[in-house]
Amino acid sequence: MRKVGIIGMGNVGSAVAHALIQEGAFDEYVLIDKREEKVRAEALDFEDAKANQNESYQITVNDYSALDDADVVISAIGKIELHYNNVKRDRFIELPFTAEQTKEVAAKLKATKFSGTLVVITNPCDAIAALYQKETGYPKEKVIATGTLLDTARMKRAVGAAFGVTPKSVSGYNLGEHGNSQFSAWSTVRVLEQPIKEIARERGVDLADIEEDSIRGGYTVFSGKKCTTYGIATAAVRLTKAVVSDSHEELVVSHYQDAYGTYLSTPAVVGRAGIVYHVPMALPKDEADKLQASADSIKTQFEKYAD
Repeated sequence: MRKVGIIGMGNVGSAVAHALIQEGAFDEYVLIDKREEKVRAEALDFEDAKANQNESYQITVNDYSALDDADVVISAIGKIELHYNNVKRDRFIELPFTAEQTKEVAAKLKATKFSGTLVVITNPCDAIAALYQKETGYPKEKVIATGTLLDTARMKRAVGAAFGVTPKSVSGYNLGEHGNSQFSAWSTVRVLEQPIKEIARERGVDLADIEEDSIRGGYTVFSGKKCTTYGIATAAVRLTKAVVSDSHEELVVSHYQDAYGTYLSTPAVVGRAGIVYHVPMALPKDEADKLQASADSIKTQFEKYAD
């Protein structure tokens, strides 16, 4: 029996639960939220869907002890309202709130027998993953954040639009923080079987515009609907399924790296053990410097709330 816990049933947590249920990914779902009426309403809504679903499933509400034998727990806590006046468009605006909530959740998780993998969506996800690991004492390889898996998807969407191909035909990564210090690692990106810098020169495509789109794309969505939902939910579902299926899939996710002393996103192979191994990268100096600067930014913010 596969079991997943989702802590935080707001826009993203609910979308993740819905996607996993639609795909029949788990047999049991533990849904947790401080808003009792909201989480029970979500659970009832999913119960009402059962008769028209191909797969059966069980739902438990607001019971941390039910996480004892969970394969994965997903942290989706947050407060989207904090972004309503976020002039700098910086995910660190959530950190004072989410750090406090993370410490509360971590204490409750420690009281359980949970020994699976913790997947972190909560923003700023790199610093929050580091805080979860510190507070719970879980093995570093078993605390993973979605990181730039979403930003990489946004980059591929923008590249695909610029070159008239599906995003699935684009390879490469955005690296670093899931936030403003990330960057598109153009040395890794290929489209139409060519390094993107070469084909961009041939076609007169401005890569700086594409990079800006991938980094700021979340706020473009936010400005229209006051939240982001499906992109991040899909990234979280992909990561969660890679863990529970032990797929050993290479994903660009936020994981702890000794070389930088923090969580940040570079490619890693993911399976039931969490991070199975880190994928080494040979970046040119300008990109290596950007990655170091991004790591330094994450560490600076994390240290403010680590005690």
